[in-house]
Amino acid sequence: MPPLPEGILNIDKPAGITSHDVVNRVRRVAGLRRVGHAGTLDPLATGVLLVCLGRATRLVEYMMGQPKTYEVVIRLGQSTDTYDADGEVVAERPCRFTTDDLPPALAQFRGPIQQRPPIYSALKKEGQPLYKLARQGVQVEVKARAVTIYELEQLAFDLPFLTLRIICSSGTYIRSLAHDLGERLGCGGHVAALRRTAVGEFTLDTAVPLDTLTPEHLNTHTLPLDTAVHHLPAVAFTETEAAHLRQGQTVPWQPAHAQAKLARAYAPENLFMGIVQLQETQEWQPHKMFHPA
Repeated sequence: MPPLPEGILNIDKPAGITSHDVVNRVRRVAGLRRVGHAGTLDPLATGVLLVCLGRATRLVEYMMGQPKTYEVVIRLGQSTDTYDADGEVVAERPCRFTTDDLPPALAQFRGPIQQRPPIYSALKKEGQPLYKLARQGVQVEVKARAVTIYELEQLAFDLPFLTLRIICSSGTYIRSLAHDLGERLGCGGHVAALRRTAVGEFTLDTAVPLDTLTPEHLNTHTLPLDTAVHHLPAVAFTETEAAHLRQGQTVPWQPAHAQAKLARAYAPENLFMGIVQLQETQEWQPHKMFHPA
């Protein structure tokens, strides 16, 4: 029996389906139950969705924390309850601002900001997703949280549509950004179209359209386990050190090693073992290890 597939799939998600729908499709294609995604995209959104197969699901947290790049079309002059085009229009206001008002408005959202997530989101309140509470008419206070907008660039402007390119930290809601920018401009706004073009080093250039994914080509598109943590420095260990780490023991840090809190660990012959953590005692401690398949 051939080994079960494991690794990372960079999927180009189509519009109109949920991220969970994508996971279910990959499960069927791979014949594998253990499948998960690293970062939700709304049904309206398209683009890079990272899907983890098999043991790669243990690395989801490291992928979700990566910066994300988006291209968004904002429809100004209309506010919706979900902050996107899938919601109900709750207000319409004229766009009385000028093109000179855009640069200072955009500048308000660059860098570290406090952002309030949409009430229609998968965030939970006392174990209940906010979107379910919202559909029930339950009033919930959603607290603002810290996010960072690294880059915010205007690509096109043709009223009522404004197109932006955004690079942001994990946890940023583009729907909230569209809503808040609309409020800043005094006319309201919502996401009309959204495409995620990158998650860390994973880009659309190498993404696989979901409808082209087949069992015959699955291995061709599945990236190795360590691809999930390529943003961490790599440390090579000897066979003896590797054996100690696999047994849960620490090994000393060496001058040739990276000076980092977390690192990718490799045994001889470039065999990925998992993630190690550098202790204050200058020793590497096993953090998340994988035994040879």
